[in-house]
Amino acid sequence: MTSCGGNMRTVHTFGNGRWRKLKTSVFLRKGAHTRVEYGHPWVFAGEIERMEGTPEPGALVDVFRHSGKYVGTGTYSPHSQIRVRIVSRTPVDRLDKSFFVRRFEQCRRFRERWLPGAESYRAVYGEADFLPGLIVDKFANVLVVQVLSMGMEAHRGEIVEALVEVFRPDGIYERSDAGVRQLEGLELRSGPLYGECPRFVDIDENGLIIRVDVAEGQKTGYFLDQRENRAAIAKLMTGWGAKSGIRLQRMETGGGVREVPVNANGKIVTYPYWDGATVLECFAHTGSFTLHACQYGAKKVTCLDISEQAIEVAKYNVERNGFLDRVEFVVGDAFEYLRKHAAGLEERRLRAQAGVRKIDTSKPLPKEGRSWDVIILDPPAFAKSKSAVPGALRGYKDINLHALKCINDGGYLVTASCSSHVRPDMFLDTIREAAHDAGKILRLVDFRHAGKDHPHILGVDEGNYLKFAIFEVRSSQET
Repeated sequence: MTSCGGNMRTVHTFGNGRWRKLKTSVFLRKGAHTRVEYGHPWVFAGEIERMEGTPEPGALVDVFRHSGKYVGTGTYSPHSQIRVRIVSRTPVDRLDKSFFVRRFEQCRRFRERWLPGAESYRAVYGEADFLPGLIVDKFANVLVVQVLSMGMEAHRGEIVEALVEVFRPDGIYERSDAGVRQLEGLELRSGPLYGECPRFVDIDENGLIIRVDVAEGQKTGYFLDQRENRAAIAKLMTGWGAKSGIRLQRMETGGGVREVPVNANGKIVTYPYWDGATVLECFAHTGSFTLHACQYGAKKVTCLDISEQAIEVAKYNVERNGFLDRVEFVVGDAFEYLRKHAAGLEERRLRAQAGVRKIDTSKPLPKEGRSWDVIILDPPAFAKSKSAVPGALRGYKDINLHALKCINDGGYLVTASCSSHVRPDMFLDTIREAAHDAGKILRLVDFRHAGKDHPHILGVDEGNYLKFAIFEVRSSQET
C-alpha cells in the first residue's frame, strides 16, 4: 500500500506482520527545485528544507518540491555537500542487479551507436549516464571502475555483477583512489574486483597500439576523452616542406618519370618525412599525441613530461608503433622548459640585430632557443575548485604565452583545459590575452570537447569540462 496524491510524504509497505518505512522523503526549499527539474542530478545540503525519516548512508530517498510534487529518487550521502544524487526521475524502490543491468545495457548501446567497432571507451560516465558517482572505462576486455559516491559504494556488489553480465570482461579493476571519495566519508580503494586483471593492457586507438597502466596510471590509467581530438591534429602534421625550400619536381628515375622532392640546390631529398612538422608535446603522459603526430607524418617530435614513469610508458608506446627514430624524450617541467626556450629565442633575435644596435655579444648564447611548427599542451586540471580559478587562469596564460613564443610563424598551437570550473569563454579569453602579450595573432581553426563516449547533460556544466582548441599562429608584425 502506498500513499497517493501531490502531497505524498512517505512510502510504506506491509511485510513481516508490521508497517515498514521504505524510503525517506526529502523536501526542497521553496524555489530550489528548478535546477534539479531541468536535469541536474545534484541536491545540495543547503537546498533541503526538511527530511522525513533518517536514511542510511547510500540509501534511496524520494525528493519532493516544497509543495510536495515528486521530483526524483536519489541516493543519500550524509557527509557530502552533495546530499542527494538523483538516479531516477520515476520512483525506484531499490538498486538491485537488474536495475544496473538495464542501465549498463543502455550505456553499451549508446557507445555501440557512436563508436561502432571500438573495443576501448568510457563505458559509464557517471551523472551523464544517470549513475552519479560511477565511472567505468573499458580497455579492451578489462574494465576499470571508479566508485566515487556513497550511493554507488553501497551497491558495489550489484554493480560488479551487472558489469560482468553486460560486458563479459576478463577482469574488473578498481581505481577508487580519487580524493573526492574522502568528501563522501569513504576510504580510498584500489585493486582487482573480478577475474584476471593484468597491470598493463594494450589497446587500439585510431589504429595505434597504446599501453595502459590500469594499476598505477593517472585516473583509470589512460585519458579516453581525447580520442577524437587526437585524430583532429592529422591535418597539422604535413605540408611543411616548402618552408624548408623543398618542392616536388618531375624527374626521370629508374622507375620512369615521377615527382620527387628536391631541396633548394636541386638535390633529391631522401628522408621520407621531409614534408612533416616539428612537434612538441607537453604534459605528454603516455605520449598519446606524440603517437598520433608520428602516425600522421610528423618529421620530429619532442615528447615532454615531468614524470619519469610516464616517459617510460611513452617510450614503450613509441617503440611498439615503430616511431622511435622520430621521437626525442625529455623529462622536465613544461613551464620551465618553454620559458627557457622562449628566452633563448629572444636572445638570438637580439643578437641578429647586432649590426644595427649595440648588443653585448661577449656572453655565450644559451643552449635553449628551439622553435616548433606545432606545440601541443594537454595539462592536468589547474582548478580543482572555484576558488582556484584565478590561479588556474594565470597558469593557462603562462604556459600558452611561452608556447606561442616558441611556435614558428604560420605554425599551430593545440591547447586544452580539463578544469571544469574554467568555462570555455574564460579559457579562450586567457588564450587571447597570452597571444597579445606574445605579439601573436591567432586564428581559431577548431574548438572541441570530450569524445562521444563522454556525453554531458545540457545544463550540467560540470560534465562539460574539456576544452580543446587548435589555433593558427601568426606574428602580429607579419600579418
